[in-house]
Amino acid sequence: MRLDFRYTILSMLLASMSLISCSTSKSTTERELGLEIVKRTEYPGDGDYFASSESDLEPIMDLPEWDIPELMPIEEYDAYAERSTTDRIIKQAKSFNGTPYKFGGTTKKGMDCSGLIYTAFKSEDIYLPRISSDMARRGKQIKLNNVQPGDLLFFKTNSRRNRINHVGLVVEVNGSEILFIHSSTSRGVITSSINEAYWQRAFTEARRVL
Repeated sequence: MRLDFRYTILSMLLASMSLISCSTSKSTTERELGLEIVKRTEYPGDGDYFASSESDLEPIMDLPEWDIPELMPIEEYDAYAERSTTDRIIKQAKSFNGTPYKFGGTTKKGMDCSGLIYTAFKSEDIYLPRISSDMARRGKQIKLNNVQPGDLLFFKTNSRRNRINHVGLVVEVNGSEILFIHSSTSRGVITSSINEAYWQRAFTEARRVL
């Protein structure tokens, strides 16, 4: 009887140890399986996971290095925009090169001096008066040695009338030589130089409207 009692106690102890072993094994397995999840979702110092820095929690990825150009400063952009508008106006005026002169004309069938300038600027939604003397009231007056492409040159070609009656558009400046496109009564739309004696005598003023 005493032997049976001892056997029973021994059996119970063995069964208890087996349960403890299984429980411990199960707990360890769950911790090992759940460790990666804890690392991904918890912050340093929370729970059982401690990282040396927050960077340890971020995935390691090889991101491409983008070569992003620096933005153009506002002043340079404004200058660029002005040059582009000027270039387009000059290009538009030059497209009428060789067009015959016609008083009041604004097409390739015929063009007068103010019509050429009016049409070229209108292509960029810049509206100037239709008559050269009225155009001379726009913008600001500048010295001849300060002109640049896009500026306007005004002339008085009628010695009997002391008023502006001709206008040209500066298309190029090479040192002291200034080239301008205009529509002359004798040759139509051409490019001339301010250094020509006739235009030097007739020159009145230069103005900047851009």
